[in-house]
Amino acid sequence: MALSNTSESGIITSRELRKAGVTASYAAKLCGPGGPWRRLMPGVILLRDAAPTRLQLLQAAVARFGPEVAVTGADALRARGVDCPVTREVHLLVPDYRRVPAEPGMLPRRTTRMPPPTLIDGVPFAPAARAALDLARLELDPARIDELVSLPLYWGLCTLQELGDELDSGNRRGSAAVRAALRRVDPEETYAHGLAKKVLSGCPLPSPSWNTTICDRRGRPIGAADAWWDDIGLAWQFRAPKQGAADFHPLALTATGTVLVRCTIDQLKKVPLEVAAELVRAFAEAARTPRPKVLTLGRIDAA
Repeated sequence: MALSNTSESGIITSRELRKAGVTASYAAKLCGPGGPWRRLMPGVILLRDAAPTRLQLLQAAVARFGPEVAVTGADALRARGVDCPVTREVHLLVPDYRRVPAEPGMLPRRTTRMPPPTLIDGVPFAPAARAALDLARLELDPARIDELVSLPLYWGLCTLQELGDELDSGNRRGSAAVRAALRRVDPEETYAHGLAKKVLSGCPLPSPSWNTTICDRRGRPIGAADAWWDDIGLAWQFRAPKQGAADFHPLALTATGTVLVRCTIDQLKKVPLEVAAELVRAFAEAARTPRPKVLTLGRIDAA
């Protein structure tokens, strides 16, 4: 029995099995108790007897509902590198002319506005703006809605204008809370992180930790870094301190030997290449010198 067309994920449909010469009865036997396969949902089989990974579950959902669907919500954001919790159900956009079968663990939504998907790991994902808004529409907590609508901005995946345009293009029913959340977004604060990630995307540097509090050896906070490379002790500050935040002086960091790069949001917008060049230079400098004797809050807890 050859299954040469099977994807590396091990997800296969009953139709593909029949084409490979596997009868329905034999497939049912292999998916039965003690068998080597597992049926994930009607017509979709995992060619191993194990719990599916999240990616396999997404691929199975596409196999079940058809290639014209798009995965949206948290999974679409996570596929683009956004650090947000996975949802219990897989959120799918389905063309309005399609029948939507009830399926445990799936949340299909028929729509007349199917977005142009992006294929990642064999899964079609909705654009970041649509995904964030779809996820926010499911939320009731205003604070959580605020967080969700700002995610694609924070990670540099779209602009506030694109979010607003996407929201205006959709059904206005049930969108009041999301619209209110968009009005509360602080563009400067939220865009800064997105702009910074775009700067780093063109740099040959490893990924930093974000929003890190830096402490001396006794655990006393001495500074904050919007981005922090812990292995070498490089700090990057690009946002103005929030009102009421601790008044850290840059000298407190540099006195420890920490290499500090500072810039403004305006510089992130207008001269990103110059900022990137300065980061690369500072990274090389920090790598040549001993790591400063500083801790972060996370490392203090683990010490």
